[in-house]
Amino acid sequence: METDVLIIGGGVTGTGIARDLSLRGLNCIVIDKSDLNAGASGGNHGLLHSGARYVGSDPEAAAECKDELEISKKNVGHCIEDTGGLFVAVKGDDEKYIADFPGMCKTSGVYCKKIDVSAAKEMEPALSDDMIAAYEVNDASINPFKLSIENMNDAVLRGSQFLSFSKVVQFKIVNNCIEDVSVINQMNGKTIRIKARTYVNASGAWAAIVAAMAGLTINMVLSKGTLLVTSKRMTKRVINRLRKATDGDILVPGGVVSILGTTSVRVESPDNIYPTINEVDQIISEGEKIIPALKTCRYIRAYSGARPLVSEGASEDDRTVSRGFTLRDHKEDGLDNFITITGGKLSTYRLMAEKASDLVCWKHSIFSKCLTKEIALPSTKSGEWSEPGVRINEPFKSAKQNDPILCECEMVPQSAIDTVINSIQETQGRPDLISVGLRTRIGKGPCQGTFCSLRILSHMVDSDVIRDHSDIKGLKHFLNERWKGEQSLLWDQALVQSSLKEMIHSGLFGLELAGNPGLIE
Repeated sequence: METDVLIIGGGVTGTGIARDLSLRGLNCIVIDKSDLNAGASGGNHGLLHSGARYVGSDPEAAAECKDELEISKKNVGHCIEDTGGLFVAVKGDDEKYIADFPGMCKTSGVYCKKIDVSAAKEMEPALSDDMIAAYEVNDASINPFKLSIENMNDAVLRGSQFLSFSKVVQFKIVNNCIEDVSVINQMNGKTIRIKARTYVNASGAWAAIVAAMAGLTINMVLSKGTLLVTSKRMTKRVINRLRKATDGDILVPGGVVSILGTTSVRVESPDNIYPTINEVDQIISEGEKIIPALKTCRYIRAYSGARPLVSEGASEDDRTVSRGFTLRDHKEDGLDNFITITGGKLSTYRLMAEKASDLVCWKHSIFSKCLTKEIALPSTKSGEWSEPGVRINEPFKSAKQNDPILCECEMVPQSAIDTVINSIQETQGRPDLISVGLRTRIGKGPCQGTFCSLRILSHMVDSDVIRDHSDIKGLKHFLNERWKGEQSLLWDQALVQSSLKEMIHSGLFGLELAGNPGLIE
């Protein structure tokens, strides 16, 4: 295969670069060793920062967030819920930081407005009675899954391609240039070679690993962040603790749920990370100080993502490492047609894509300007069902008579599953429960896939999307991925729900035997 640009990494940055370059007339192939948003892009709050969180620790990053917030609201509004936000302090918080906060916001150009504690309590009744200060900010929530889907869809319409489960295994380097890349399809084991003029490493937490395959070194710090999903929406607005960034100090509403977090724990590898009981306890303990109901509410899932941070020093505290992004032209390292873009935040993905695309275009002697500031991101049908609770407040009435609801927790009908399956097949992907789950809300409700997994798998077999018994293992993999987020929350209703899932899938169907020859056919 040949293309203008090969982009390694299917997160918001990689898909954002693909769209930016396609708008400038370049064809791209985006590859990911898993699927869209399988890394940090799918393991975050979904918070579109106003910049206020960083005014004390990283004023440059705060200003970037503020600027990108305005552009995103204008151009990707269908992926955003403009919630607004509050920064609140409670008894015992650092009063000097509280007093300095408005001045720091002003220095970075970030909007904040002091409001009476009583007014804040009227705006958000769930706030603690121990609140001593409150400021209004312009935070919002954004759907990172929909964002990546829509960016990739637009790039594909303009001539680019996306290859899922495609892992780089070798760079062929000749005369200080990458001549081509060997890529293995992890579903069928076949290896292809992709030749491009420029290669972009946008693999996030895996950036150092990919760079090392080309003989390069990037000093990465990987910081695991754990988050909890509540069973219902706790507040209308994003709620931030008014103090220096630490654990359990942000609550982000998204659709009919809220997401509480996060932590910052140093990890050596981005693979196979999961929440721990101690992390869950710490997050709830801190969160309940600003929203007391967080102590007793039901949580349906916990999940973790690895923040890719580029370290220039020996700091022991990952929160002191800049949240700004790093763009590296490896021409300086003796490799002319290879660049790395990593670090940064979801809020600044478009800016990261613009700067990386500017560098690619310079290498191609193309001097067209970035258009993602001006051209709005189109909405597509296949991105619709990634929204949490998209239909939950409306009486559901299908346009078709024969369109059963396959996921009752999130009200996802059969027609939505078919739309997503078709979109996966159009990009040469292989539909399964994991890939459908990344593009929809299936398995993300209170039952965590207990019932919808079987219904959707049966529908895929009936529709000849799956033609053998191999995806019994896929069902097991899907439920094990949900289990990673359940095992640290096993109390009260969550324990009852997980026990029911085990009784159905193991006690009745014997799913734990899948993979043992001769036991399941």
